[in-house]
Amino acid sequence: MGQPHATAATEYDVVVLGAGPVGENVAERTRAAGLSTAVVESELVGGECSYWACMPSKALLRPVIARADSRRVPGLRQAVQGPLDAAAVLAHRDAYTSHWKDDGQAGWLDSVGARLYRGEGRLDGPKQVKVTSPEGEHHTLKARHAVVVSTGSRAVLPDLPGLPGARAWTSREATSAHAVPGRLAVVGGGVVGTEMATAWQGLGAQVTMLVRGEGLLPRMEPFAGELVADSLREAGAEVRTGVSVTSVARDGDIVTLTLDDGSKVEADEVLFATGRAPRTDGIGLESVGLPDGSWLSVDDSCRVEGSTWLYGVGDVNHRALLTHQGKYQARIAGAAIVARASGTPILETDRWGAHAATADHAAVPQVVFTDPEVAAVGLSAAEAEAMGHRVRAVDQDMASAAGAGLYADGYTGRARLVVDLDREILLGATFVGPSAGEMLQAATIAIAGEVPLERLWHAVPAYPTISEVWLRLLEAYRG
Repeated sequence: MGQPHATAATEYDVVVLGAGPVGENVAERTRAAGLSTAVVESELVGGECSYWACMPSKALLRPVIARADSRRVPGLRQAVQGPLDAAAVLAHRDAYTSHWKDDGQAGWLDSVGARLYRGEGRLDGPKQVKVTSPEGEHHTLKARHAVVVSTGSRAVLPDLPGLPGARAWTSREATSAHAVPGRLAVVGGGVVGTEMATAWQGLGAQVTMLVRGEGLLPRMEPFAGELVADSLREAGAEVRTGVSVTSVARDGDIVTLTLDDGSKVEADEVLFATGRAPRTDGIGLESVGLPDGSWLSVDDSCRVEGSTWLYGVGDVNHRALLTHQGKYQARIAGAAIVARASGTPILETDRWGAHAATADHAAVPQVVFTDPEVAAVGLSAAEAEAMGHRVRAVDQDMASAAGAGLYADGYTGRARLVVDLDREILLGATFVGPSAGEMLQAATIAIAGEVPLERLWHAVPAYPTISEVWLRLLEAYRG
């Protein structure tokens, strides 16, 4: 075999490591401004969201949620009895992931004029990236203005006896599996754990959730996890809280989990949804004085602190591990890179300007696509109090809105506003109930815009909709 072919260094204005939604958005913004941009990707263009997270998980969940909603509608529930067609659901999921082929997204990158380099990219000192292609070719890319790290995050497996040989699922296997397991154990009660428990229980698996804490969705208002746990149990899942897995063993097709109380759980597959780590190991951070595999600490323009040219955008900066927030950061970082490349002054004090990711602090929205849906933005009441705010939590039954009963018989849900009593603005909002995710943008606007409650009083919700709960919440606050 001959020596790998090496090409001469190629110069670009911007080099982006990672071609997920975040990297794609950075490339689009910089290219639209006329900057030459190269994008390096070691897997599939489109990243985690397109192939192993947002898109496949929601394709799995949508039929489950639609059936649950339909069974709550008089005249319809009798028509939707019986199991889901799992094969059809999985085929639909496969279509949404483009069968794990990225031709379309790679073509889109080409259409905006970004140059795609496939292979492993590593920083090699300031403003320089070395790429090794799958064929063994080496490329050296030099950035005139910026290198952007948008390599995302990966699932973390705990250090447990027997786990390496247990063929455990992470979020990737859970969203891409090609058959419904008879029994699925889910370790972890966060977003991935609750969504995948909902999906696979709905598709016919017998799900057992094993949660170390005292409830599900621990980063949200407590009632959110309580309502989701109640619904999972009603659907037939077993939800066990306050337990920890101490060891795992697989014997053929059966995996056995030993718990800290001495009991054992048997399953056909086990999903560990126990946290994530940045995919920054092995990308050469040490060549620019940063620890290998570390989260990247950034300012509000997403520029790595202490650097004039390195940016960390999306999951890698640990500000909000959500695709929509990563794309928001990409818009901010793209604008900042373009401004700095052109010599345009950036006003660091311009809190809501084009170059500051302010919403990452104040108004991060998230929807958990369980049954019922959980939609939250901003701070929980506990978080707000811990930060020193003087707050009042205002609660309402979602069924208090006339539209809720029309949407579904026995509509079950709850809403909370977290009010800053000193400024009389919203710091947080949580809605739990069927279709609650569609309530969230109004709350996000109110929080990001710091809309005074006296002004919100004049934002009249349409009747009869579920959004009428806004009026009930404001009435409860006014007394």
